[in-house]
Amino acid sequence: MTTTVPIIYSFPEFLGVAEAVADLIISSQNQTLYNTTDLKQIALIKAGQVKRPSVNKTNSSLSIINQSGNGNGNNGLNGNGNGSTGSSGATLSVSASNTQSTSNLNPDTLSASSTNLAANNKIKKEKKILKKQEIRFKIAISGGSLIKILNQGLLTRQEFIEWDKWDIYFADERLVPFDSPDSNYGQAKLEIFDHIKGDKQPRIFHIDESLIDDPQEAADDYEKQLIQQFAKKDSVKLPMFDLLLLGCAPDGHIASLFPNHGESLREKLAWCIPVSNAPSGPSNRITLSIPVICHAARVAFVVEGLTKAPIIKTIMERPEKGLPSSIVNEGAAGRVSWFVDDAALNDLYDITKKKYKYLSIPEPNH
Repeated sequence: MTTTVPIIYSFPEFLGVAEAVADLIISSQNQTLYNTTDLKQIALIKAGQVKRPSVNKTNSSLSIINQSGNGNGNNGLNGNGNGSTGSSGATLSVSASNTQSTSNLNPDTLSASSTNLAANNKIKKEKKILKKQEIRFKIAISGGSLIKILNQGLLTRQEFIEWDKWDIYFADERLVPFDSPDSNYGQAKLEIFDHIKGDKQPRIFHIDESLIDDPQEAADDYEKQLIQQFAKKDSVKLPMFDLLLLGCAPDGHIASLFPNHGESLREKLAWCIPVSNAPSGPSNRITLSIPVICHAARVAFVVEGLTKAPIIKTIMERPEKGLPSSIVNEGAAGRVSWFVDDAALNDLYDITKKKYKYLSIPEPNH
C-alpha cells in the first residue's frame, strides 16, 4: 500500500471538532442541494431570483459529486458552466434538410427523419423526468462518540439545516434492539432525531429490527433498501453518498469493519455485509463494505480523545499495516479528511495539521 496522507484538521478540544464537523455537514448539504456553498447565491436561489447552477448527472447516482471541497460551486460543471441535464449527455439536432416537404423525401429519408424526431422527443421526455426528480442530501453516519459530536454540533444550528431534504443512512449497525444503548439508530434517535424542530423531518433508513437474530438476512434487507433508493430502475455498481461520517475505535475498526477480518475487508461486490463474532461490543452486526465507503463523494473521520492517540499514530505512520481506515485513506484519496482533537494527535509529532475554514456557519470565537 502506498502512503496517502489525508487532510487533517486539528482542534484544541472536543467542542471545536463538533463545530467544524457541523459546518462540513451543512456545507455538503448546500453543495448537494444548490451546487454552491455561497450563502448569498443560495438565498437568491431559494427566493426564485436565480436558477440553481446546472450539474452533470449520471445514471449511477443523483448525488452531486464535489471532490475538491473548495466551495466554489463549480464542481461537476462543464467548461461553459452549463452542465448537461439530459441522461444521454447530448442533444440531437435536426438538419435543415429535414424541414423540406415530405413529398420530396424517399421512404428511407422519411424513416430517418422520423427516427431523429422520435429521438429528440425521447431526450426531451428524459430531461423533463430528470428535472422532476428531487435532489436530496444523502448522508451516512456511524455510531459511538460520533453521535454525541453530532448532537453538540448540529442541534444548536438547525436554522442552517434543511432536514426535510435529508436521507440519513447508517454506515453500520449493531444487531440489538433499538432501545439498547448499543444500537446506533437508537442512540441517534435519542441524541439527534428526537430533537429536530418543526414538522419537516428527514427520511431515516435503519435496519429491520425483526431481523437482528440473523446477520445475513439483516444485511441483505438493508442492501435492498440501498438499492431501492440509489439504483431505482438504473444499473448501479455502487451507491454514492454525498457525505459519509465515520469514527475510529481504539482497536482501529471503522463502521463494523475490524482489523484482521480479512474476508470483510476484501469484499468487492456486496454493498452491505454481515459481521459475526466481532472482537468487541455486540457480536453480530452489519456494515457498509469498503468499496461503498470509498465511493462516497466525501469521507470524514471524526476522532477525539487520548485513548485514540496510539491507533491514530499507526494509521498515519504505518499505512502498510492495512488497517481499515488506511484502506479508505488510499481508496478514497483526495476525498478524505480527518477531524481530530489535539488529545488524539498526542503521539504524532511530524505531521501537517490544517486550520479548518468555515463556509456555512459563523466561525466560533473561542
